[in-house]
Amino acid sequence: MAINYDEIMSLEEKNLELSYSQRDSIIYSLGIGLGKDPMDTNELKYVYENGLIAFPSMATNFQYKSPLLLKAKLNMVMVVHGEQGITLHQPMPSSADVILDTRVINCFDRGESKGAIIETETKVKLKKDDSPLCTLISKTFARGDGGFGGEDVPASTPIELDSKPDIVHEVSTTEDQALIFRLSGDSNPLHSDPNFAKMAGYPKPILHGLCSYGVACRSIVEVLCEKDSKKLKRFDVRFSSPVFPGETIVTEIWKKDDNVHFQSKVKERDKVVLKNGICEIL
Repeated sequence: MAINYDEIMSLEEKNLELSYSQRDSIIYSLGIGLGKDPMDTNELKYVYENGLIAFPSMATNFQYKSPLLLKAKLNMVMVVHGEQGITLHQPMPSSADVILDTRVINCFDRGESKGAIIETETKVKLKKDDSPLCTLISKTFARGDGGFGGEDVPASTPIELDSKPDIVHEVSTTEDQALIFRLSGDSNPLHSDPNFAKMAGYPKPILHGLCSYGVACRSIVEVLCEKDSKKLKRFDVRFSSPVFPGETIVTEIWKKDDNVHFQSKVKERDKVVLKNGICEIL
């Protein structure tokens, strides 16, 4: 069924009230591999309720709570996450009551055989004082829904990373990491069911894109924020290839003027999995 442009652009979800707990914060941190060494106090603070700190990329969990794209009548079997960005207006509390406003801000037509790209914005504020917490921008690639007659994606200038990176940092994932990460809200069987993964064209379940995102965010916090996650202001990437649980994610970092650019590869296959990365540090 072709996308109705006017209908999809009118989609919004306002004043959605949610709560998350310290348990949710801990589960997310465990899902991106923090806490493997219980003697490492720099990681323990993200997985232990005594002095618990929420890891900043956990803000992406809010997107699981909005049913917005389910209303878009997309071919969900063909839907994949294309890009993700977070802007943090204040540090994430370890638990909070929040209010979400989500809307579709763009819908691009790549053509009948190339699919469509739907861009959504989610604004999150704390219920206690209406203060802005974070803004999420997400691009969804609907591979089976192109050809509705809309405008194509505007041309963009790719970030050139033609020099040796200033910093390289690697994080190993585990074979069971997707099974842990899915407890944060993304229960897509592509990440847990071998038969479903094969039907989708993969030899085995793949890691969630937002898990790879969180792992790369770990590298940025580790090497650029002096292990203080509250210094992270913005974190944007494009998903370019899947990661299989158990692979090693290597994040390459370039400092250019006032910006930090990065990309991530899997060590075992030398394949870029996250690209066009850009972040801002306080």
